[in-house]
Amino acid sequence: MNAQHFDVLIIGAGLSGIGTACQIANEHPGKSIAVLERRERLGGTWDLFKYPGIRSDSDMLTFGYKFRPWHDLRVLAPGETIRQYIADTAAEFGIDKKIHYGIKIMTADWSSDESRWTVVAEHEETGETRTYTTSFLVSATGYYNYDNGFLPSFPGAEKFKGECVHPQHWPEDLDYTEKKVVVIGSGATAVTLVPSMAGTASHVTMLQRSPSYIFALPAFDKISEVLGRFLPAKWVFRFARHRNIGIARALYVACRRWPKPMRRFLLSEVRRQVGPDFDMTHFTPSYMPWDERLCAVPDGDLFKVLKAGEASIVTDHIDTFTETGIRLKSGRELEADIIVTATGLQIQTLGGVQLSVDGEAIALRERMTYKAVMLEDVPNMAWIFGYTNAPWTLKSDIAGEYICRLLEHMDANGHTVATPRDLEDSALDGGIFDALQSGYVQRAKETLPRQGARGPWKVLMNYKQDSKILRESPIDDSHLHFEGAAAPFETVDLVDAAR
Repeated sequence: MNAQHFDVLIIGAGLSGIGTACQIANEHPGKSIAVLERRERLGGTWDLFKYPGIRSDSDMLTFGYKFRPWHDLRVLAPGETIRQYIADTAAEFGIDKKIHYGIKIMTADWSSDESRWTVVAEHEETGETRTYTTSFLVSATGYYNYDNGFLPSFPGAEKFKGECVHPQHWPEDLDYTEKKVVVIGSGATAVTLVPSMAGTASHVTMLQRSPSYIFALPAFDKISEVLGRFLPAKWVFRFARHRNIGIARALYVACRRWPKPMRRFLLSEVRRQVGPDFDMTHFTPSYMPWDERLCAVPDGDLFKVLKAGEASIVTDHIDTFTETGIRLKSGRELEADIIVTATGLQIQTLGGVQLSVDGEAIALRERMTYKAVMLEDVPNMAWIFGYTNAPWTLKSDIAGEYICRLLEHMDANGHTVATPRDLEDSALDGGIFDALQSGYVQRAKETLPRQGARGPWKVLMNYKQDSKILRESPIDDSHLHFEGAAAPFETVDLVDAAR
């Protein structure tokens, strides 16, 4: 079996993968590109999740691509609309013709002798092994396990006679009309599900162990609507995007710098939404703002269904599932026809691909990230990982720009290999996201790369600073080691090579 060779190989046809592919194709039209996608459609997260109300949890003017503006005035867009936006972007840049579907990547090994990656994959429908080689590898697989969400072991779960579903695997034929629904969780998925199911279900209860910070965002961008009557669309987009980036950053910085006043502010806004008689213990977290991500609800839809009595919140711990619902530690019983376990994600780095260099396996926990895009001592590879404190795509956009700059620099100087090297012993013991206390992050601490003490090894989570580093700073610095021309490419016969 012969290996297919591409100049750039991108793993993942979601928001990051398609965006990066479009940027590279636009800036380097002479390079051959392929995108490998395990699913049968592009879209990644926005093709996988089908639960009621699935939407962005970041405003779309900053969640959309900078190079292809989002002009819909809905602030938090439905999942299918986002998937269509990704598909339209891929078609506009010709990337839709470069996607290989149904491909599960197993391993990726860099050969120093050949200066290229060999990627071994399985075409899942047929079971056929497929092999690709590439000069530059980009992982844009997101950060969680697509096969399985996080599901704690609930005592007595086998006793429950109703339906139990996880949002990551929502049954398309699930009918919750006039059913009693309990949603376990308090994160972004739970606060989306509850108002979306309320009204159709007879009642929806959000069962949480502890509260999260929740704040209301306008569902519709009225400012841009008004400005659009007088100004060119590109001006309106540019203004709104800068405005939203600034507001989001200011909120984050204020929460970290003045946590107690911001806590009072956020809780007062919830009080204003739910009314003076609502039990605020259900919205009062034990931690400070931005120790975990904040949850946004469009036009306060969650608060509205709570006030209307179509939904309720219970803060308690689960004792056991029963045949008819859930018994809590307090002794209270919640009746349920359907239990939704919105208990979170399982972090999975690089889509589960096993990386190696010259046959030696790479353990991410032992490596740092270089400019939060490349990996220490891993040649010709980029890892697209977005922000946890801002819209994901802000980071993937500028990471894509950096990759384009790097490829241009390598071509202009006759380099074929670029490898980040730590010459100053910069590694710290902590991981890149240890400061974030969210459960899905804490569960994965031992699998994520390490944080660096200085320079390009520090993960900043700051769009303004990262923009300067990735878009303006010199490509050729003391941390990036370049090598010269490699031998001409020859197609490898893997059967012969294995003998």
